[in-house]
Amino acid sequence: MTLQELEQHVHQLSVAERLSLLNTIARSLQHDLAQPQDHTQQTKRALVEQLRGCLKQPGKPAPTDAEIDAMREQRLVEKYLT
Repeated sequence: MTLQELEQHVHQLSVAERLSLLNTIARSLQHDLAQPQDHTQQTKRALVEQLRGCLKQPGKPAPTDAEIDAMREQRLVEKYLT
């Protein structure tokens, strides 16, 4: 279901149902925002290390940050300028 479809369905709900949905969304946001930022940083670091492992070629060292930036820039050039 897309966001637009969800918005259309919300307007069809009763006031009590919309209030209940609002409370559910608020609790969900509070839970997500209450998580410590350190956990998020650890997750990001773990993902970066996994991605480096994916890019590593047998017999060659993992790419440096500069090489990864160059790959990303090249991909964006290909995507948006060609």
